[in-house]
Amino acid sequence: MEVKNIIFDLGGVLVDWNPDYVFLDEFGGDRKKMQRFYDEVCTFDWNENQDAGYPLAQATEDRVALFPEQEARIRMYYGRWEEMLGGPIAGTVALLKKLVDHPDYRVVALTNWSAETFPIALARFDFLHWFEGIVVSGTERTRKPFPEIYQTTLERFGLEAPASLFIDDNARNIAAAAALGIQTIQFKNPDQLKTDLRTKGIRI
Repeated sequence: MEVKNIIFDLGGVLVDWNPDYVFLDEFGGDRKKMQRFYDEVCTFDWNENQDAGYPLAQATEDRVALFPEQEARIRMYYGRWEEMLGGPIAGTVALLKKLVDHPDYRVVALTNWSAETFPIALARFDFLHWFEGIVVSGTERTRKPFPEIYQTTLERFGLEAPASLFIDDNARNIAAAAALGIQTIQFKNPDQLKTDLRTKGIRI
């Protein structure tokens, strides 16, 4: 079916966010030690729990109780969160501008993001205000790849799954969208995205 609706992920697609910007310096450039910290202490799963609405302050205290010897670094994770925001991914922002200006497409966003930190991004990045709307996991109290948040996005904006295209950098999130009948592109870089959009028949 022809694509009429485009659903963007934000982090890693339009916004460069990376805890390495804080912790690489904290670990003196030792990537192995930094990765061990991510694997064992402030894990990806732990951070995703906050994306689904768990309070940042409570999450921090929970982790400090488990790893008291790492207290200072655990408190850095959300205490220095703004420093983890690198900036816009310019090539993708340029593609977004073409799509939102095109009369044939509706453009919305679906992001795994804490409701507590998302206002910081909204204030920093003007292009986040270009979307018809944004579904934020922390507000919905669920997250990708759970099917409920995709259904919420479709229903909130009145989108049909087969006429919708979801763009995300995470293969797990892409698979979940595809299982619901949504067309997908896994983001690698802006040039690849532009090529794949044209392959899908998107007029940009």
